[in-house]
Amino acid sequence: MAVHVVNEARRCLNCKVPQCRKGCPINTPIPDMIQMFLHNQKEEAGKMLFDNNPLSIVCSLVCDHEKQCEGHCVLGRKGAPVHISSIENYISDAYLDHPQFTCQPPKGQMAAIIGSGPAGITIAVILAQRGYEVTLFEGREKIGGVLRYGIPAFRLPKSVLDRYRDQLTRLGIKIRPNTSIGSALTVDDLQRDGYQAIFIGTGVWRPRRLGIPGESLGHVHYGIDYLVNPDVYDLGDQLVVIGAGNAAMDVARTALRQGVRHVSLFCRGPKAAASSREVDYAVADGVEFHYGYVPVEIQKEGVLYRKSEFDEQGNRVSQSEPKLFPCTSVIIAIGQGALNRIVSTTDGLNTASNGLLTTDSAGQTSRPGIFASGDVVSGARTVVEAVRYSKDVADAMDRYMQSLREPTAEEK
Repeated sequence: MAVHVVNEARRCLNCKVPQCRKGCPINTPIPDMIQMFLHNQKEEAGKMLFDNNPLSIVCSLVCDHEKQCEGHCVLGRKGAPVHISSIENYISDAYLDHPQFTCQPPKGQMAAIIGSGPAGITIAVILAQRGYEVTLFEGREKIGGVLRYGIPAFRLPKSVLDRYRDQLTRLGIKIRPNTSIGSALTVDDLQRDGYQAIFIGTGVWRPRRLGIPGESLGHVHYGIDYLVNPDVYDLGDQLVVIGAGNAAMDVARTALRQGVRHVSLFCRGPKAAASSREVDYAVADGVEFHYGYVPVEIQKEGVLYRKSEFDEQGNRVSQSEPKLFPCTSVIIAIGQGALNRIVSTTDGLNTASNGLLTTDSAGQTSRPGIFASGDVVSGARTVVEAVRYSKDVADAMDRYMQSLREPTAEEK
């Protein structure tokens, strides 16, 4: 691994105008990282990466690098791009166990973070380093949100998230597991108890329905529920996965690893929406793709579908008569929406028609002191997008709490 990474780093041209950096949603200083690594400054490179992106190691594993950093590398125009993700992973993995935190003096103010997914972890780390007392509320038993309960371990090892928990604790962040805000405790309770800024980053955990007959049958499940704990599902030997995004690929590949013998994936369109790399992995694992298959009903024996034909532009031009595709179970993985537990128990929080929270450009919701970002605002997006926007929200929360802060005697 080390030899491979060093060789890849040596291939970097150290471009004056690095296209790889332009392709990164969080503007990672990639050439600087590589040059520091090559000049025996791995620790300094790790700190730079962490300060720019607290979830650098996670992004090195789960980002769509073909469309982002590596897809913009100039070497990729005529050959193979630099394998930037491997270099970033090597540096970030070594740094995560002993990061050098730079913390400001305690400010005596408290911030609450609801949800410990990518957005929540990012904001917790930033605010803790700025001197705030941070409490992280997580509805499940372990932190990570979609990172732990929505991404399979073969893509993101859960041990990475356990290491993050250790570092959050080291930063002084208090973690309350198995605590869902909106049930026993509400947002009003948090404000009563002195949290001056509250962040909502609960993600999107409500499965999107197909809206066709048979969706409530006993052999039908939803992808986001399945990925939380695949061990409790008995899917039989013949599974149909309905969906074409990265989540559908995760479901299909997980099912094969769980012992399902045949996994067929229905894509409504002429191609999958998932990244080409995820599609390639799914094919290599043995997933069978069926393009243009539109389900119209789920029956006990299988899925009733219409086969679509498309023109050269990808427009549907015809559909066949309904046919039965036999299977023992069905998993629907066509997206998720937001749960409304917090909204239903909190006055003054506006939502869009799709149930997602509405905020201004700084993440401020319609209720003062309450902020939000990540999937609960934008819908299901990538980890790196959640981190990028959450950095701006952390700045806004900092400014808001500073505006409430009473000046000390020395400051007066």
